[in-house]
Amino acid sequence: MTAERTVEPPSVSPSAVNRPSVNPPSVNEVMEVLSSVIDPELGSDIVTLGMVPSARVDADGLVTVDVKLTIKGCPLRADIKREIEGRLTLHPGVSKVKIVWGEMNADERTAAMTKARWNARESAPDTEIPASCRVLAIASGKGGVGKSSVTVNLASALAARGHTVGVLDADIWGFSVPRLLGINDRMEAEQVEGSTKPLIIPNERIVGDGLLKVVSTGFLVEEETALMWRGLMLTKAVEQFLRDVRWGHLDYLLIDMPPGTGDVQMGLARMLPKTDLIVVTTPALAAQKVAQRAADMAKRSFLRVVGVIENMSAFTCEHGTSYALFGEGGGAALADAIGAPLLGQVPLEPAVAAAGDAGDPVSIAGDGEAAQTFRAIAERILSDIAPITPPDEVDMAGCSARLFDSVNAAFADIDAGNADSGVDGNAVGTATSVHVRTAGH
Repeated sequence: MTAERTVEPPSVSPSAVNRPSVNPPSVNEVMEVLSSVIDPELGSDIVTLGMVPSARVDADGLVTVDVKLTIKGCPLRADIKREIEGRLTLHPGVSKVKIVWGEMNADERTAAMTKARWNARESAPDTEIPASCRVLAIASGKGGVGKSSVTVNLASALAARGHTVGVLDADIWGFSVPRLLGINDRMEAEQVEGSTKPLIIPNERIVGDGLLKVVSTGFLVEEETALMWRGLMLTKAVEQFLRDVRWGHLDYLLIDMPPGTGDVQMGLARMLPKTDLIVVTTPALAAQKVAQRAADMAKRSFLRVVGVIENMSAFTCEHGTSYALFGEGGGAALADAIGAPLLGQVPLEPAVAAAGDAGDPVSIAGDGEAAQTFRAIAERILSDIAPITPPDEVDMAGCSARLFDSVNAAFADIDAGNADSGVDGNAVGTATSVHVRTAGH
């Protein structure tokens, strides 16, 4: 079925009145101009997004542009129209601009969204997260699967091994990280050297030989306060936690994601494009199917899914008998469906909930099977899934900074040797500067 097309009445170019005869632009010139028109919602130009399938230029200077919107009733249509007409009518060879509106089909819409997400990934904004930090988003398709509990237990297990681990509670509405970690101090902002504005200071907790740095809206409002924020406000809050927090050194940043695949998820994918995703599910088939959507969101946002954790697996009573209270096989099925490894199956233990209520995650000092499973998953993250290299052991031999250091150190040794032997170092100094410039080139 042919999509309905709407033709706008031509707009007359202001420059067409009382102007000398000028040749109309070519179609290529028209498309080049249109490539500067940005879709306000998708953040990319309308040509790259495939919204302009064709354009025509008549000998009298009439430019006809075919524009396909992602949806027929796009609320930004007037903005796009104004931008197209405003830019094209600046050309002295354009007498009128006519827009023929259409609507993308499903395949075209998918392609446009894919391009927009890729462009957003490639132009990620600056944040306070160190470039060397490994970012792991702990996600789920639905609430109630114990995602926050998994986040704080993995963060604590990683910190107990001597690492500095950030915990970002991105579940703005349903924050629970402060209680699970036993931290209730208010976050404060202070002026930081090198920054033009005050930065928020994370709350900290020492765990073993490591350190947790924690940020949550739970440190800004009372625990019982309901935050009635819409999607844009939620996204802005998370952006502030990434840009306006003095995170300092971090080995890992674990993000407790809100359930689902909404604004916060898309915002984080845009701001932290190198994030890896761990999907949490329960053994139930229904939870597994819903969790698959979180993995699909990651794929569409060009994020890597590094593993699946099945939480609340079988319950083992004091007599040693196991009961699959929530079914079985959901974690393995999800891992197979999305092509990611099953990192572990955390059993259903009362000790996990009790430790969370006490603000002392079971992975820190617990000795049950759940605690051991969390530690095993953390060990796998360190050794296989998302290993880190200490800054003093990072091999940067291929980068310019390390190359400059190596060259300058070598010539410093030569200068020292020449000084000891009484050799004039002027020629050597000249050679040093030449070599360094060559190496940089």
